This record gives sequence, C-alpha cells and structure tokens, in this order.
Amino acid sequence: MKKILVVDDEPSIRRLLNVALTGRGFEVLEAEDGLQALGIVAAEKPDLLVLDVMMPEMTGHQVHDKLRQKEETRELPILFLSAAGTFEEQHREIAADPFSDYLPKPFKPSEVADHIDAMLDPAKRAEFERERKAREAKLNKIVEIMHRDRD
Repeated sequence: MKKILVVDDEPSIRRLLNVALTGRGFEVLEAEDGLQALGIVAAEKPDLLVLDVMMPEMTGHQVHDKLRQKEETRELPILFLSAAGTFEEQHREIAADPFSDYLPKPFKPSEVADHIDAMLDPAKRAEFERERKAREAKLNKIVEIMHRDRD
C-alpha cells in the first residue's frame, strides 16, 4: 500500500483528501505544517507528498527545497496544491523539478486522486509525462506572453 502525506494547514482539506485517497487504497498520513511534514517524511518514508504552498512557519516551496537537498528525498514525488498560484509559480513547479507537479485550488478530490495514481503508477507514468509536458508548454507560452505585455 502506497503512503501519501497530505500537508495542509486547513483541517478540512486534510480530511477531504484523506477520505478520497483512502477510498483509492492509499495509506494517508497528515501534517498541518512544513516542519511537521519534514519529521513525518523522515520517520514514515511516504511515497508521495500532497503539499499546500501557502502555510505558516514554512511554505510548501521551503519544504520542497529542504527535501531536494537530501539524497533520500531528492526524487520524492510532490504534488503542490495552492489557491494562490500564479502562472509563473505553476511553471516553476512543473519546469524546474521532474518529480513535482501542481494543481490549483479549488480541486475535485477525485482529480487529486487520479493525479496521484498517474504520478505513482508506472503503467500510467508515460501518459502523465506527456500531459505534464503539454501543460508545461502551455504555461511557457502564457508566461512568455505575460512578460512581453509587461515590457
């Protein structure tokens, strides 16, 4: 059974994802902030993190950066969730790290579960990578247009 660590400062988001993911056969661990998440990652070795971007104390980006500094967590898949994401942030997560992806809030719990399935299932991984590259190309174009319009 694959372990998923859901990290969000909103208890309702953690509960919602817990129900959706346990229903798909995942073991779900929960953390309410980045510091707690780092401790759980070290102790429990989850297969994937669902990570909110905007949290007190330590942002999702800071958690990501700390995990990428360690050999044992360098390739740990991370699915960022955020209501505050700009196109630039989405582009950063998709382009900069092949083991991370991004979904905006609000989300459908089934969409998150489908996304996690695709990230973790080797049989679905190729299709996931094609979709990820298509989203990256689309975001590249949007970011390019936005920067052109600012200049």
